Amino acid sequence: MAENDPVVIIGAGLAGAGAAWALTRRGLPVVVAEQFPLGHLRGSSHGSARIVRRGYGDGLYVSLTGRAFELWRELELASGTAILRMLGSLDFGVRRNVPKMARLLADAGVRHEVLPPAEAAARWPGMVFEGEVLFHEQAGTMDAAGAVAALLAQAAAAGAQVLPSTEIVAVADAGRRVILGDGGSVSARCTVVAAGGWIGPLLSGVVTLPPLRVTEQQLFHFPRRDPGGPAWPSVIHDRDAHAVYHLAGGRDGGPHDDRKIGEHDGGHPTTAAEPDGVVDPASRERVVAYVQRWLPGLEPALRTEGTCLYTETPSEDFVLDRVDDLVVCSPCSGHGAKFAPVIGEMVADLVTGADSSVPERFRLASHLSGRTASVSL
Repeated sequence: MAENDPVVIIGAGLAGAGAAWALTRRGLPVVVAEQFPLGHLRGSSHGSARIVRRGYGDGLYVSLTGRAFELWRELELASGTAILRMLGSLDFGVRRNVPKMARLLADAGVRHEVLPPAEAAARWPGMVFEGEVLFHEQAGTMDAAGAVAALLAQAAAAGAQVLPSTEIVAVADAGRRVILGDGGSVSARCTVVAAGGWIGPLLSGVVTLPPLRVTEQQLFHFPRRDPGGPAWPSVIHDRDAHAVYHLAGGRDGGPHDDRKIGEHDGGHPTTAAEPDGVVDPASRERVVAYVQRWLPGLEPALRTEGTCLYTETPSEDFVLDRVDDLVVCSPCSGHGAKFAPVIGEMVADLVTGADSSVPERFRLASHLSGRTASVSL
């Protein structure tokens, strides 16, 4: 390893782009290699609408969301790009521990309200609620594609080399060299693998990873009955085996900002290399029935549908750790997008050796110990 060797980041999605921004802000040379064209639709970082929020049933993530919001605002100011859309967030349902979530928000100094279902329905006409409803304002949506573009642009302006359509097929020499698809290689002071659903195959035989389950998730868009009405908050309704989330669709929702709806637990197993792109008819049927029952403010006729990838650990915690000169970066399990810039900071700490910011729960040893208690999303 030469002193001027770059940090090589494999993957230019939200995690890799966040790492590139953080590392260049510390003055390190960076090369970002992405196997597909930038802005591709093959992974987990495309689209214009992802939920951002402070509300979790887990104090660790409540804390991390606070830092993430600070960094998102820094990125918006630095890039002149609007990334966040602050619409608030609603949580309810028989499996949603509203009292605990409210207590954690209070501990973090986050303004919130707990409302009876009738009051929530009066405040947000077109939605039906059950049980106590938690509302907090520091939440809304994040433009994932816009965020990736802004992060990479800021990194490139600071000297990072971004290489689209550049496949890396192997990591060698304990992270100090990467092998390109054309047979060439690049020396690295450290390699960061932020390859989403490809991380398992890429690191097979290099690092022992926890079980990583790649699933193809279904996404549905429904039009509002009042397309000119006020935007609704983001919603997580945890009611049975398939927790439902929905949010303002942004550009993905078309000219009228149609509602994006999905089931957090409703995906089917696949591989990152070979998703079939086929929407599960059973998921479609459940979501249409959900709209008819819980969202009378939407037309129950689908406007569009599609798929995306989750890469999940058994505990739904992220995987962030360093082995020799290799950093494993898998902020996954369907809830990592909102954390991209703070994940980048943790990666930079791992690369530079200032790794105290990485929670023990994210370390490989914790995952490999068999911990399977699920994050309270």
